Amino acid sequence: MLVKTSLLLCLFLLGLSLGVEKEREEEGKNRKGKEQKASVPIPNKARAGSASATARASARSGAERSSHKGQAKKAGSHTGSAAQERSKGQAKRVGNSTVAKTVGSKTVAKSQKKTTGPRSDAGCTAVGGICQRNTYVCQGRYLKEKCAGSPGRQCCMPAGAWDVLCAGHHHNRVRACDRFGCGAFNSASSGAVHKGVDIVCDDYGNINAPFTGTLAGPVGRRGPDGIQFDGVKLSNPAHCVKIFNIRPQRYMGAVSQGDTLGYLLPLQERFSGITSHLELQMCDLSDPTPFI
Repeated sequence: MLVKTSLLLCLFLLGLSLGVEKEREEEGKNRKGKEQKASVPIPNKARAGSASATARASARSGAERSSHKGQAKKAGSHTGSAAQERSKGQAKRVGNSTVAKTVGSKTVAKSQKKTTGPRSDAGCTAVGGICQRNTYVCQGRYLKEKCAGSPGRQCCMPAGAWDVLCAGHHHNRVRACDRFGCGAFNSASSGAVHKGVDIVCDDYGNINAPFTGTLAGPVGRRGPDGIQFDGVKLSNPAHCVKIFNIRPQRYMGAVSQGDTLGYLLPLQERFSGITSHLELQMCDLSDPTPFI
């Protein structure tokens, strides 16, 4: 009985050892199979797929790089154009500022020139005028640069502000037309335009100063027939006149309104039938009619 038990035990142990060895052999086989599978080369299709994937990836990266370059190029061109536009705008602004400065300096110069004038109305009142806006009616004519203030404020010289030129007459009468011509301003005289006014006087009659001023020397005018018409120049800050066909007592010095300047030269000896007169002419050839 004991022998049988020992035999059975030996057989059991033997089977157990055999089973363990079989398990070890199977594990070794499985391990070898896995190693062989891992070492098996990749098929051509797999290689082609991986190559195409690599090519697609490289193409994509190239496209991205080119797009990045294009964007950078565009950004550079935009930046350059923007810089050019900014530089042009700055240059334009600089030019405009220069023009503005130039225009501003011209405006300042003009305004200074306009505002530079008399500081008082004494120059106007001294000659018998009234300072007022030149938009108002003036019964005479306006004189510039005689009044303080804006350029639109001028000196109004009333009509008839001058004294009677010919002694013995109550007013300055303009010579009417006769066969030798007319005495009004801008009338036709010997084929020319008469830029003066003829005042009727008596031969050898005294001639008075029409306004207070200074005698500025002799004046003369030769007519178409060669006859010399002598005279004198009288001026003040407001007026300047030439008086022809008189014989002055003197040619220089200050005179007051109404003072005797000389006498009228006779015209009947030269022009029989003509109305005796003196000729009054403004130095600027304007019309003296409003003042006489």
